[in-house]
Amino acid sequence: MGTARWSPEDWDIYASAIARKSASEIFKSSSIQKDLDPRGIKFRESLDSDFNPCSTPIIVAIDNTGSMGVLAEDLIRNGLGVLIEEIYDRRPVSDPQVMCMAVGDAWFDRAALQVTQFEADIRLADQLSKFWIEGGGGGNHFESYNLPWYFAATRTKCDAFLKRQKKGYLFTVGDEPPPPMLLAKHAEKILGDSLQRDLSTRELLTMASKTWEIFHIMIEQGSYYRGQPAETKRSWQNLLGQSAIPLSDHTKLAELVVSIIEVNEGANATKVAGSWSGSTALVVKQSLGAMKSPKSPIASMSGVTRF
Repeated sequence: MGTARWSPEDWDIYASAIARKSASEIFKSSSIQKDLDPRGIKFRESLDSDFNPCSTPIIVAIDNTGSMGVLAEDLIRNGLGVLIEEIYDRRPVSDPQVMCMAVGDAWFDRAALQVTQFEADIRLADQLSKFWIEGGGGGNHFESYNLPWYFAATRTKCDAFLKRQKKGYLFTVGDEPPPPMLLAKHAEKILGDSLQRDLSTRELLTMASKTWEIFHIMIEQGSYYRGQPAETKRSWQNLLGQSAIPLSDHTKLAELVVSIIEVNEGANATKVAGSWSGSTALVVKQSLGAMKSPKSPIASMSGVTRF
């Protein structure tokens, strides 16, 4: 997809239309919608077009469980506009095409993964509003953040990599540690795929890292992170190294995503943080402290074992 281009005017109209609506009025779905259900998705495509001749795929996969349901609301009220417009203005990459995912818990939830198209215009907000904010999760001390990695590795076709060997960007966002594995029975239930065996989260990371720059943003305001900050941070850093990045204010998610892309593309982290105004600069500076220099996430795993 991504055959159109972002219009700030369209976004302003959309944001104004939902400004007085409650979250329940915006997100009306009470079950997973057919067009967002990965069981029915063969591929999601990010393609070059006349409007986007040098496309860059970006995936933002947000935790949809418990208190983390607020992340979808942040994105649809403000974050999408900030994310896309700032990428256009700052130009760390060209022609962004964004996919959003909602992530749950494969062990407990009925909709552990929901997936939009790659879009470059206001249609992305319309699809995001179809998310079922299930608010589930369980007591297993992790959420299924590896599902987006599996989907990205097996069900995306992106001209950025196929034509230019340029990796896309994949961000998972949430407050709990990573899961140990993807069970074969979960792959069948959630995606309709038959796996010969369970796959470890590290195996999935290796698969997805062939075509994606992978980062995880740890939401410090989340209830799990507040209760177990050291455990959560350690588990993600053992897996991703400096590509596991804390965020103290979830309303600054879009600004942080843009900043991470800038730094990974070669910009100075201190200058990037200082380019934002007010409290945003402080939040981004604190988060980017984990990124010392541009580096592929997969490289940071050298010599690390966890799962």
